[in-house]
Amino acid sequence: MNSSIFPAALDGEAFRLWRRDRDRWQAAVLTICARERLAAGAPVAFPTGTNLVVALDDRLVLKVFPPIFRSQFEAEVATLAQLAGRLAFAIPAIVATGEIEGWSYLCMTRLQGIVGSEVWPRLDDGARRDLLFDIGETIAAVQAVPPGPIGQGLPDWRAFIERQIDGCRARHQARGLGEKHLDDLDGILADARSVIPLNGPSVILTGEYIPENFLLAERNGRWQISGLFDFGDVMTGFADYDLLGPSAFMSAGRADLVSALLSGFGCRAWDPDEEWRRRLFTLMLLHRASDLRNVAIAGWEDKVDHLADLAWLIWPAEDAITRR
Repeated sequence: MNSSIFPAALDGEAFRLWRRDRDRWQAAVLTICARERLAAGAPVAFPTGTNLVVALDDRLVLKVFPPIFRSQFEAEVATLAQLAGRLAFAIPAIVATGEIEGWSYLCMTRLQGIVGSEVWPRLDDGARRDLLFDIGETIAAVQAVPPGPIGQGLPDWRAFIERQIDGCRARHQARGLGEKHLDDLDGILADARSVIPLNGPSVILTGEYIPENFLLAERNGRWQISGLFDFGDVMTGFADYDLLGPSAFMSAGRADLVSALLSGFGCRAWDPDEEWRRRLFTLMLLHRASDLRNVAIAGWEDKVDHLADLAWLIWPAEDAITRR
């Protein structure tokens, strides 16, 4: 008789199916709660995310990681511990961690607020500028915290970039990039190692400053970031990498929105800097979640002759921003 509470082995697709079936994961969650003496009357799973994330009540969240995502558990625990007490906004506090049958779990406090993806679509231009400025400040605040032990056990920045270059063409081809632009991509990748800084100071990178990963609260008629969560993909590396999500997928090629983000991050306007734009675009193509179908510029494929021209649509000439 098998007394295991978890499946013996799962690939990514099998885990997704397991995660969606309450009858399959509930016993595991209740076992963890009993071990950690956590109340769990009627746990409810969140529908999104890579791992199983369950609200135990209005105070606690339990996150369960299969062995294939062990590195995400280690990154999240290390990041929450390193950032604790160092930010002006809330992040989850660790309540308990452990392992059963090779599966890892993290219980943490539940943040209050509304997920940004529910609010962003209904904001007017002024509110979007304000929020993008706040996102820029948030990125800068996280990156100001020393990485400490976060990078231990993770690929270093150079190794990460090399791996992303090696698989970049195949990823974008699988995601529908046409042959014309794939040919352009080959040229961009050939120059990537000379465009992207591979050495130098490393900072904490989440790679995911997008509405799905922060909470908002309305204060004095203005929406502000009240909390940040989901640190499973954290790594360390070149600071500008974390500008990609909000600038490519929230700013919609609007110079005023891009400028608000970068101003919050600590940038200043100057003459157009093609090198900066080229570097960010190369990083965008190499990003782990890069999918050009999601760039927030409708019909961009028909607006460019060459793939590199997309950089000028995402970061228009008027923004002309460089780091202070």
